[in-house]
This record gives sequence, C-alpha cells and structure tokens, in this order.
Amino acid sequence: MLYVGIYSRKSKFTGKGESIENQIEMGTSYAKSHFHDQDIKIVVYEDEGFTGANTDRPEFKRLMKDVANKKLNVLICYRLDRISRNVADFSSTLTTLENNNVAFISIREQFDTSTPMGRAMMYIASVFAQLERETIAERIRDNMIQLARTGRWLGGVTPLGFRSEQVITTDESGKTRKQHRLVVEPEEIKKVKLFFDKFLELGSVIKLESYLIDHAIKTKKEKYFDLTSLKFILTNPTYLTADSTSYEYFKNKGCEIYRHLSEFDGTKGIMVYNRTNQSKHTTIKNDITSWVIAIGEHPAILPSKDWIAVQIKMEQNSDKSFRKVHNQEALLPGVLRCGNCGSYMRPKSSRMSADGSTHHYYYICELKEKSHGKKCNINNITGHKLDSILMKELKKLSQSSSTLADKINLDNLRNTTEPSDLNKEIEKLKKHIADNEILIDNLLTTLGATKNSPASNYILNKVNLLGNEISTLYAQINKLEEQRIKTTMNTFNLDLMSSTLKHFADNVDHATTYQKREMIKQMIDKATWDGENLLLDIWGDASLGEL
Repeated sequence: MLYVGIYSRKSKFTGKGESIENQIEMGTSYAKSHFHDQDIKIVVYEDEGFTGANTDRPEFKRLMKDVANKKLNVLICYRLDRISRNVADFSSTLTTLENNNVAFISIREQFDTSTPMGRAMMYIASVFAQLERETIAERIRDNMIQLARTGRWLGGVTPLGFRSEQVITTDESGKTRKQHRLVVEPEEIKKVKLFFDKFLELGSVIKLESYLIDHAIKTKKEKYFDLTSLKFILTNPTYLTADSTSYEYFKNKGCEIYRHLSEFDGTKGIMVYNRTNQSKHTTIKNDITSWVIAIGEHPAILPSKDWIAVQIKMEQNSDKSFRKVHNQEALLPGVLRCGNCGSYMRPKSSRMSADGSTHHYYYICELKEKSHGKKCNINNITGHKLDSILMKELKKLSQSSSTLADKINLDNLRNTTEPSDLNKEIEKLKKHIADNEILIDNLLTTLGATKNSPASNYILNKVNLLGNEISTLYAQINKLEEQRIKTTMNTFNLDLMSSTLKHFADNVDHATTYQKREMIKQMIDKATWDGENLLLDIWGDASLGEL
C-alpha cells in the first residue's frame, strides 16, 4: 500500500482559482495517474485561511507529525509556496521529508524528489536557505560590531565581582536611550583576585576548589564554588586590563578588535562580544577567533600578565588532563602518546624485581589494549627505564652547556638588543612628527598674513602634504610599538623557561612522583613513542628532544 498525502492551503476563503477543492482535485488526479500500478491510499490535509509566511498551521502540523510517524510515502501539493513562502522553512520541511523517506511532488513546478532533477532542485533550495541564514548571521555580527564600539554591558548574569547599572544617555537627535554598564562590587571582586592568585600558586582548578572548601569561601547563595563556575571565572576576559599586552594577546589569537591600540591604556577592562552562541536550551562557547574585542566602561581588575598566565596554564591542564593513575611511580601518564594512532599510552604494572626493591611497569597504547592489537600494534616500552632516562636528559637541559640553554641565551641576547633599537627609531619618528607640526603652525601663520595672495594655494598644499606625512609616521610608530610588545612577551617567556629549568634541576631529586609529573608537564608539550624512539616536544621545539 502506498500512502499519499495531499496538502492544500489558501490564505482566503474562496471557491475561485486555486481553491482548496481545486488543489485537492489536481493532487488526487496526479496521484492516480502516476501511481496507477499501485494500491494507493490518499490522506488530505487542508489549511484554509492560513498564511504561508510561517508553519504555524494546524493541518500542516498534523502532516509533519504523520511524516515523523512514518505514515506517508509521498506528499503532493499543487505549488511549492503552498508548503511555505519562507525559504528557510521550506528547506527545513524538505529535509524532514528526506530524513523520513517521503518523496515530495509539486505539480505546478514539476518538482519531484524521487527523480534526479527533483533532488537537484531540493539542493538549490537548501543553498538559498543557507544564504538566508548567513545573511541573518552577517546582520547580527554587524550589530555586534556597533555595540563593541560602545563597550556597553548587554545584560544577562553579571560576572562575579560586578553588578549591572543602568545609564541614561541622550543621542545627537535628542532621543533618550538606556544602556547598562558594569560596576565593581568591592567585597566580591576580592574573591576574584584571590581565585587568580591561588590558581597561579596551586596550578590547577581542582586544587583551587579544595582550597576554597577548606577555607569556607562560598558564593552569594552560600554554596561552594564548583569546577565549572571556577573555570568560567578564570577564563572570563571581563577582569582583564585593556592594555597593549592584552591587545597583542587577542590579536595573536585571531580575534577582531574594534578599538585602536592607543586606546588600550590600562585604565579600563576588556569587554568581549560574541563569546557564546545561545539558543533556547543550550549555550555553546564560540571559538576565540569569533570573539569581538572592545574596551568596557568598567575599571581594570587584573594585570594582563596574570590573566594571560592563567589562560596558558588552563590550556596546558586541558591538553594534558587524564584520569587518575593507579600506578604510583610512572611519570608520563597523560603526556606520552602513541606515534602510530595518537592514543595515550598508559602505565601498566607487570611485576616486582627479584629482590622486591623495584616495581616494574610498561607503557601500552590504550587503543592497542582495547582492540587487543587489532587497531594498533605498536611496541610497548619498559616504563621504569624510560622514565629514568628521561629524567637524566631533562636534567642535562638545565646545564649551561645544553642546546636548550644556548638557544634561550641567544634569543635573550636578541631580545635585549632589539628593544633599544626600536626605542631609538620610535623617538626619531616622534621628533619628525613634532618638526612637521611646527612647520604646519608656521605655514598657517603665514597663510593668515598672505590671505588671498597667489602663495595661499602653495601653502595649503604644503600643509596637506605635511599632514599626510604625519599620518604615515604615526602608522610606522604603531607597527614599531607592536614589534616592541612582541619582544617584551618573548623575553617574559624565555625568563620563565630559564627559571623552570633551574627549578627542575634543583628540586627533581627530592620530589615526589606527583611533583615530578607536574614538573615534566611544565617542560614537555608533547611526548611521542614511535615504537623505537621517544620524541619530545619541549616548549614547542621538537628538535630539542629525541631519546
């Protein structure tokens, strides 16, 4: 039995033209002539007096319910716009029909999804729907950019440490407008600063959570802060100072910044738009490259170097997170990966040494173990020997004669000589600007004395040329300022690497297994076992480590 649905719709009650009756009659005739060799049962759906601008129609809803319940094989209508006049709604309907294996036929346009041409038409319709969605998204983004220029708070749940305050302004046309800004809550903002300080001290959100519980530090509702809320606070850029360092950070992350570098003067905080994508039931965090960065009206809370340091540590913890390890001696769980399939290699205990002094274990690829060697067959590696060799090699890196130490010293030398050259060049450009401004003042004074003389045009042209040259000089200064910021950031990172190496060499011999693991994760971005060699990516440089 072939179940055929016939849908008819007309906005006004009338018996003329494409009336409900005429649409049903044409649909019935089409079904009988085209499916004459099959037993068919026709189900009619009539929406009279309903617009096609939306899908809020009783019979259409019944139709879609029957489609979802697999009660139809074919749906026929007289014309495409009987289904919907909205491209997106029409495309959505076609997708639902396709997902439920219901062929769709439009008599007037000869649109039949059971044929190749019909399916091509359906694809074209979906393209137009996508175009409409992208156009809407573009309009939303344009509006977001306009909001970014104001730095206003758009509403919603305020970040911890702030409250929302209404501000009434009058625009150029005399209209009164209401908007909101963030105002600091002194006692609550102390908690935020404590969270960042303690996280940098403790190094993990879990430890921070334990610290807050131990010290009975709670939310406004007298509940303990959980991991989710702490992560949200620690990654919230609202607390970040809008200065040149934060400008460079977001620029390097690929964000769109809608304030000039010169406005990032360290007095205000950052305001981020398009950070999340919110629907009726879910909130999804957008990729940082989609963020729109502006300067808020609220004061700066945290130094940029501290906020950025927290983000770097959070990313490291996220990349190297792993389940609690039962093995109490292995140093590389959550760090070591299989070079064959990319899975983590976890420690697995084997036996004790003959004298009972050493606990033997080996690292095995998780995919290899789970698939019993069918999906990955990389060689296991003896754990205690690998860990011992690794510790010796890492200690060598801290020595002044090591390749890494030489690299850090060379980069540091470059960074210490380069800023002085940049400073000289910037000062030279600033002096050039000052000289041009003096020339412009003198020329304008001369212009006033020689009004309406033949020399006036020459003076005005000269002023314009000097003004254009000043604009070019300012652009050059901005580029040099950005280069100077990069150099400062590099120096900061190199100093951090040097101090980490020294800390490792001084403390590793007396550290617990857990402390050694933490030290290793601070130095090694990635460790890969290829079946014969251990490849180490140390601070982003894979050339520094191969065992």
